[in-house]
Amino acid sequence: MEKKQYIEAGKIVNTHGVRGEVKLQVWLDSPEFLRSFKTIYIDGKPVKVLSSRTHKSFVIAALEGVEDVNAAMCLKNKTVFIDRADAGLPEGAYFLQDIIGARVIDENGAEIGILSDILETPASDIYIVRGETEHMIPAVPEFILSADAENGVIRVHLIEGCLLYTSPSPRD
Repeated sequence: MEKKQYIEAGKIVNTHGVRGEVKLQVWLDSPEFLRSFKTIYIDGKPVKVLSSRTHKSFVIAALEGVEDVNAAMCLKNKTVFIDRADAGLPEGAYFLQDIIGARVIDENGAEIGILSDILETPASDIYIVRGETEHMIPAVPEFILSADAENGVIRVHLIEGCLLYTSPSPRD
């Protein structure tokens, strides 16, 4: 599966103060992970992060070239990207977008469908798998046996006699 170079990392939701800082809603695992980047990308252009701090689940950042509240206001609602090459993910780690479109098979190799979406919930992520039927599978070790982002294959364990969730496919 082809991986995108730039990863959606969050959105500028507001200004912060009068000195041009912006408030970022983080779409990654944690605000601290986003804070580790010295450069972010807005509208396809690199922007140097001069300073940043965590406030609740947001990142407050001072960006190069954004000197006052008016300049910061121009960035409101912009999506912020990071460069995959700057991420330094540990071995075996991947971005969720890397597995969207992956084949989902059971532990015996039987095809279940394609991972079409991921719902993020407080308890765990939920994988939406579309095949003959639609399955909603909790992304926890009891059900997700392995995820191979390089080859686009996810192996799952479905509980025998207990259907996680199935709804008719839109084709029906």
